[in-house]
Amino acid sequence: MFDSEVMISIEDALDLILAQAQTTEIEEVAIVESLGRVVARDLISDIDIAPFDNTSMDGFALRSADIAIATPEAPVTLDVVAHIGAGYVYADTVLPGTAVRIMTGAPIPAGSDTVVKIEKVTWTGDGGTGEKATFIGPSSVGENIRPHGEECLAGEVVMQAGEIITSSGVGLMASTGHRCAPVHRHPRVGIISLGTELVDVDTTPGPGQIRNSNCFSLAAEAALAGAEPVIFPTVADDFSAIASALERACSQCDVVVSSGGASGGDFDYITQAADSVGEVFFKYVNMKPGKSQTFAIINGLTPFFGLAGNPAAATVGFEVLVRPLLRKMQGYSELKRPVTRAILSGGMKKVEMRRSLLRGRVERQPDGTYKAKLAKNQSSALLGALHHANCLVVIPEGGVQAVDGMEVDCLRFDMEEGTV
Repeated sequence: MFDSEVMISIEDALDLILAQAQTTEIEEVAIVESLGRVVARDLISDIDIAPFDNTSMDGFALRSADIAIATPEAPVTLDVVAHIGAGYVYADTVLPGTAVRIMTGAPIPAGSDTVVKIEKVTWTGDGGTGEKATFIGPSSVGENIRPHGEECLAGEVVMQAGEIITSSGVGLMASTGHRCAPVHRHPRVGIISLGTELVDVDTTPGPGQIRNSNCFSLAAEAALAGAEPVIFPTVADDFSAIASALERACSQCDVVVSSGGASGGDFDYITQAADSVGEVFFKYVNMKPGKSQTFAIINGLTPFFGLAGNPAAATVGFEVLVRPLLRKMQGYSELKRPVTRAILSGGMKKVEMRRSLLRGRVERQPDGTYKAKLAKNQSSALLGALHHANCLVVIPEGGVQAVDGMEVDCLRFDMEEGTV
């Protein structure tokens, strides 16, 4: 049973959350659609890559011994017996005193052991069959030849489970016989907004009402994390309605996130509702904005986050606590955003005992150092500062004051996890 009065650290909160993570099932998707996702099983090549020795240059294939003594003063001239391009094979053997004009990617003819690139050769006529080619220097064995099996051999693993699929990885899969890629299914994230005061985006708010922006910003956060957002209807401040909505969303989704009703007010029911249908792990996290952050497992299966209702606080809570879980569910090993060490420009008079995650921008200076500047308005009710920010400037807990010139960590939400 959780202690409703205990406020835990961000690190302890993440440990509890990630310990509950289960990767989603494996699905097969077209390889282009797998870009940026995590391959879920080792991929094995069905053929040798390259399947044959081939030339890396346009030029002439020949026996290196035939031009071993060639110099500009005493060039060597050979007979050109064939002209082949990629996709064609010279069926005969290159004999002493002969050469084959060859285009990039074409198989190396039997009997030849080197390729002289075309820029180093002069020739008669069109340089094709029946012409002469003149060489002014030697060429070593294997020069400009891509050997058979250079990339891999049939049966070898070309991509290990856990690797993130890049554009080059897509090409590698295609060349090794994989039309589809095994990846973890995108988790479905249910988004519920709580509050009797909320109205739809198309409605002009009346007295005491505000538009529901959280469902859209949190859905966008889920999509950025690689998940499939599902927006559920807004729920009024009613315990039974909230509990029912929570169970319904959890039965349809892999993760559920609500905003609002997370604090200790008379109409803040989300923690009690989660406790009635699941197991609550914590209610408060030592962070600002977003102290009220309920985390629970509903019906023994579905992770649930009851985020703060203020828009900036909800978004910061999602970024810090929900996003790492969603990445782990998809098989990613890098779960934390990159951190840039910077010098703070400006500061704040107000001192917080909680760890402050302040909206700001960090930029590289001409001398290679980084400078961070705080947004003027740090209200947790406003999204504009987050929209223009590229980081969260971290001010440690314990009453540390943010002052001009201090060194700070900047959590970069403009950069992917694992970026150096």
